[in-house]
Amino acid sequence: MYLSITIKMAVGLVTLLAVTRILGKKELSQVTPFDFIYAVVLGGIIEEAIYDEKVTALQVIYSALLWGGFIYIIEIMAKKKNIFRRILKGRESILVKDGNLDLREMEKNHLEMEQLRTMLRQKGIFSMKDVKYAYLETNGGLSVMKYQTEGPVTPEMMKLDVNEKNPSTLLIDEGEVVEDGLTLLGKDGEWLRESIKTEGYQNIKEIFCAEWSKEEGFYIVAYKK
Repeated sequence: MYLSITIKMAVGLVTLLAVTRILGKKELSQVTPFDFIYAVVLGGIIEEAIYDEKVTALQVIYSALLWGGFIYIIEIMAKKKNIFRRILKGRESILVKDGNLDLREMEKNHLEMEQLRTMLRQKGIFSMKDVKYAYLETNGGLSVMKYQTEGPVTPEMMKLDVNEKNPSTLLIDEGEVVEDGLTLLGKDGEWLRESIKTEGYQNIKEIFCAEWSKEEGFYIVAYKK
């Protein structure tokens, strides 16, 4: 019995490492709820198999690789199509836009004000009035853009005029139009196609990613030929 457990545990460890390497590297801060679920289930499969005497080492390998294969296919689908990515990975929520707190987004994400204030304090921000934009990311983290006059050494202190910047918006992701980005800007696909033509690109499929900001216009990375 003990020999069987030892063999299956060793096989399970090697298989888990192999599946993890195949699925790719991610920092803990980048893990989404979907990533967490598949990791827990994969670990559960190995755990159950180790202590079940009827399960052989080959069945452990098969179960782990089968689950890993399913996840790999889903990851590829999410990478190729925005609709799958949105369903599986979710998308960021804009909690604060141009200094205004979006109560609907707060409610949709089941977030209380004190929870948001706690997240802000962890970033060294102790007043909502300092926040120009706040994004709740898909991994549950908070990204914040402060007003430029609220930096450690502010232009206001130096009596300089400051042109406030807005965050850029992703419009093309791996050759596909990001509809949410266009909606956020109040633009449409025709505007995007005409705009990239002025930037020297004839087809959206040529572009790996493109983001746009009011102050700086387009930032484009094309696929290498």
